[in-house]
Amino acid sequence: AEFRRNGYASVTLKDIAARAGLRAGSLYYHFDTKEELVLAVLSAGVEAAAAATREAVDALGEGADPLARLRVAIAAHLRVVLAEGAYASANLRILGQLPDAVRERHLEQQRAYGAFWQALFRDAAAAGAIRPDLDLSVVRMLALGALNWSVEWYRPGRRTPGEIAAHAATLLVDGIARPGARRPRRRRTR
Repeated sequence: AEFRRNGYASVTLKDIAARAGLRAGSLYYHFDTKEELVLAVLSAGVEAAAAATREAVDALGEGADPLARLRVAIAAHLRVVLAEGAYASANLRILGQLPDAVRERHLEQQRAYGAFWQALFRDAAAAGAIRPDLDLSVVRMLALGALNWSVEWYRPGRRTPGEIAAHAATLLVDGIARPGARRPRRRRTR
């Protein structure tokens, strides 16, 4: 929460310890530096999203429709991002403020998760489910950017994370689907 609210540069270990109800020295038991702590915070967010997304896609099984795989990936990623918004928001806010070595270590983790998404889009394209005129790298970056940015505007109450995920899946998947590709039956929401 401190990184999300105040950015990387202005947060001290003392601030974080106070927020956690600890003494600053207690944090050094777990983290030698602020850089290690911020890397752990950022990694937790990426790991949670990656694990939930992979689990949701794997639950469909090997032969699942590639567009269905994209839909469940979108829903799982968005649920984690909105449920654990502090991690995602901290990531968005402080990535550019990090020391180069810390940023590069974190970007390696993000790239690995991005490769998972790249495979989802590539598999859908290979199956003929995605329009051939689209650059899949651009599609992936736009999709993940939109999903991740939702933490900045989403407020609980009006729509559930599941409803937001359904909207996102409709916009993203239907927008890239080749005409005539299978689409799930639509459910009405409010």
